[in-house]
Amino acid sequence: MTDASATPPEEEATPHRFPKSVYGVGSEPDPRFSLANERTFLAWIRTGLGFLTAGVGVAALHNYLPNLAVEAQLIAVVLVLTGVVVGLVAYRRWATQERAMRLNRPLSGSLMMPVYSLVLVVVALIAVTILIRS
Repeated sequence: MTDASATPPEEEATPHRFPKSVYGVGSEPDPRFSLANERTFLAWIRTGLGFLTAGVGVAALHNYLPNLAVEAQLIAVVLVLTGVVVGLVAYRRWATQERAMRLNRPLSGSLMMPVYSLVLVVVALIAVTILIRS
């Protein structure tokens, strides 16, 4: 007779899930950690959308600031490109962290966070310069 309340043995790799490069290795980690990793991924996606939205907003405003068109276009391009990079890096980071948890390896750090902060500071300084000149 089997005990229904017994914990099932830990599953090995789950090849039926996508992407196989993440789920096709190691064992299933504690779901709380996987869900936290997913929430972090979604937070970075929201951050990327914020950069994209700000870039589109600045691009739309540059028509109202003809004497600042070049600066506005530069800011818009930097913000949109940063948003795209944030989205790509978010996915890669999610996959790297999930794979590390499945293989019981240490989680990696991110070099991109200081880069995102630097982009934000540079854009803010350009915006302040534009406001002072106006």
